[in-house]
Amino acid sequence: MDEELSAIADSDMDSMFVLPLSIIPLQTPALQSAKLIKNVRLKSVIEIFQDAQTGSGQVDIDSLPRMFNWPDIELHPDHAVLRRLALLPSYDVYSLRISLREHGIPVNDYSALKLSPDKAAELTKYMMMFTRPLLKLIYADEAVNVNTYEDLLQLFRDPDVRKARQRLEQMASSLNIDIFEVPRFLEDYGDTFLSLSYFRHCLDRLEPYFTACVESMKPIRTHFQLRQDAGLMKTCDTIEDTINNMSAAITGRLEVFETRTREMWGNLNQEEFRQVKTLIERYHVTIGSVLCGLTVKMNSFARMFPRPNMGGPVKRADFMASEMIQGIGQIRQAEKTFAI
Repeated sequence: MDEELSAIADSDMDSMFVLPLSIIPLQTPALQSAKLIKNVRLKSVIEIFQDAQTGSGQVDIDSLPRMFNWPDIELHPDHAVLRRLALLPSYDVYSLRISLREHGIPVNDYSALKLSPDKAAELTKYMMMFTRPLLKLIYADEAVNVNTYEDLLQLFRDPDVRKARQRLEQMASSLNIDIFEVPRFLEDYGDTFLSLSYFRHCLDRLEPYFTACVESMKPIRTHFQLRQDAGLMKTCDTIEDTINNMSAAITGRLEVFETRTREMWGNLNQEEFRQVKTLIERYHVTIGSVLCGLTVKMNSFARMFPRPNMGGPVKRADFMASEMIQGIGQIRQAEKTFAI
């Protein structure tokens, strides 16, 4: 692999590892424009500023009382909220919807917890994997023009094909709802399908980073001096095993979801829809936490070694032992959840 790697950059609401604090009701004005991010060691820190020239200005959450002169007598409300936010394993919108409610953390507007229109459009090719069976069910061989999921919903809002309307009525009957409720019903579940598309997209784009990272450890293992360091060899094995095992675990889980979704259209009823939705959402936080951790790690690797010929074995070994391995246990911990 010879192409240059660059760090994955998403808008704040599309990111796995960035939480814009503007969506959280905080009392301290300076924090309202800041972000909570996962650093390379997968520790949550406050990012006050970030740009290409000066880099990222990060502050540890425990340092905030001194920074803002909060009283020592009692825990400041903002500090309490940020401590809880720091414990969340991922900041993707789908994990946040679940985690914020579970931890009783308020949000200015829950409807803001959604992907940007640009990201939703980018995921269209993934979405069609889940909606193609639906199109076939309703429109059969009729020629329809669908480029986005919104196009699909519009077809159901205004079905102008007689046969399609008949099938739509049959679908509504199967779901035990009125025909005019079908688009709204599909919007709700479309969001679930969008979450699968998002996670599949996040996994797919990491593949070249995984390959580059694993390949970069080969010279470390064959280096005449480094290969004698048993601890370093174990570190490399742990990193490689984590990449391989966790990417395989997510792939396997997504394939289960995709298969179950296809089967759902063959036995269409409201209970089946509900079961599929519940099954998928059950794993949102687990999949999000693994992808968050892997994305942060691969971004760090890409910044340090954007090209295969950058940095010799010693420099790469130091990076693996000092940065890459830190926090890797948090990613590996999720493997137990996948086994459930």
